[in-house]
Amino acid sequence: MEIHHSHFTDYVVPPELEESLLTAEITRRPLLLRGEPGTGKTLLAEYLSRKKNLPLYKWHIKSSSQAKEGLYFYDAVSRLNDSRFADSEMNAKVHNIENYIRMGALGLAFSEEKPSIVLIDEIDKADIEFPNDLLLELDQMEFVIVETGKFIKAKNRPLMIITSNNEKELPDAFLRRCIFHYIEFPGPDLLKSIVRVHFPDIESEILEKSISTFLKIRRLEDMKKKPSTSELLDWLSVLLAQGADLGSMNRIPYLGALVKNEEDLKNYSGRFTMN
Repeated sequence: MEIHHSHFTDYVVPPELEESLLTAEITRRPLLLRGEPGTGKTLLAEYLSRKKNLPLYKWHIKSSSQAKEGLYFYDAVSRLNDSRFADSEMNAKVHNIENYIRMGALGLAFSEEKPSIVLIDEIDKADIEFPNDLLLELDQMEFVIVETGKFIKAKNRPLMIITSNNEKELPDAFLRRCIFHYIEFPGPDLLKSIVRVHFPDIESEILEKSISTFLKIRRLEDMKKKPSTSELLDWLSVLLAQGADLGSMNRIPYLGALVKNEEDLKNYSGRFTMN
């Protein structure tokens, strides 16, 4: 069987999510997506970029991220290093501070001549004040580069996708400016649709057995890390590549693609079966 597995073009958008996307586009507000990891929050922005043929600017948030980084970054270290060279060409570059301004995801999107998409990924990883520090830019779609005084205003308001894994609460003032959507974990029918999009030639028996086994694992109580949709697709990639015959197996093969926690493996080792 030929395995077709693309995370970008093969994305199933449930009707509820389509509705939230439409609401965000009409109101011109950011779409804030919550849901457990692996439910496709980040992939939505990549899917929309390809579907609409629009540039995508990604900003992956870390615990140390600051709001200003999404706008621009002044590379003072490079300027200092360049200043050590005495030739006239390099001196001219050093004296023009704009040569050391690096645009962030928002800065690049605001500077685009055509519409674009901005992904602010895992915003809840940052400090609690981080979302509030973005309020003005989200409202006005403009900012000033302090070092040069240059004023940047969006030529086209980008479609903004903001994801959160619900690690911490987001400020009310920030939430008021967003369209909210919670991505529920897919039920059996939607899971089958997702799998068939990624693996169109999958046999019905393998599809039914794999989904049933996957959901059985997810229903185990007190699991530290329940497997996600992306892990189901990884597991199926291995199963199909190896030609695994699920009907003849009692033990779940390639379990490491589904269960990612040592404590879960110890506590449930006897219950990870195909029956």
